[in-house]
Amino acid sequence: MPEGPLVRKFHHLISPFVGQQVVKTGGSSKKLQPAGLQSLWLQDTQVRLVLYFGGGGFLAFYNCQMSWSSSPVVTPACDILSETFHRGQALEALGQAQPVCYTLLDQRYFSGLGNIIKNEVLYRAGIHPLSLGSVLSAPRREALVDHVVEFSTAWLQGKFQGRPQHTQVYQKDQCPAGHQVMKEAFGPPGGFRRLTWWCPQCQPQLSEEPERRQVS
Repeated sequence: MPEGPLVRKFHHLISPFVGQQVVKTGGSSKKLQPAGLQSLWLQDTQVRLVLYFGGGGFLAFYNCQMSWSSSPVVTPACDILSETFHRGQALEALGQAQPVCYTLLDQRYFSGLGNIIKNEVLYRAGIHPLSLGSVLSAPRREALVDHVVEFSTAWLQGKFQGRPQHTQVYQKDQCPAGHQVMKEAFGPPGGFRRLTWWCPQCQPQLSEEPERRQVS
């Protein structure tokens, strides 16, 4: 899934087309016929379609999935980059008796949080990816949410300023402290497993946490 800061920048770039009418279409899709969008008005943007507008501008979407929606798919309360992001809801979700690396990728509570952000904020918070949220103290969960918002916001600002995003543990062999970084795929039973990078020394695993399962 795309990371929130990347989607948010895209949203910022296409927002000027909201309220304009589609006068011509192009591209192809197996689910929707682009021609059926002609003469419609772009009401909102939710972050292989081409829409041309009367003012001479156009929007091009590549490798995207399209579907009809009568209401926003994502609510601002769960958007990690929204001013109305619901911290209380996120903190409650993190308190579940499941590994925090699963909860962080749950878009119902952390919309826009992808695998890169997951790895980076867990390292910055010093939390092992398989730590059960229920054994983490309230201050540690608060700190984790702080890192989520701060890292995502800094990444978005960097995108607008043309600065590359530097990661500390994601796809690294060593962490900033010089320790060897571990890599393994984690995911809920029967769910999608994502590659996870973490430092065993900076992110120690507690005795209450489940043992890691080997992935063939």
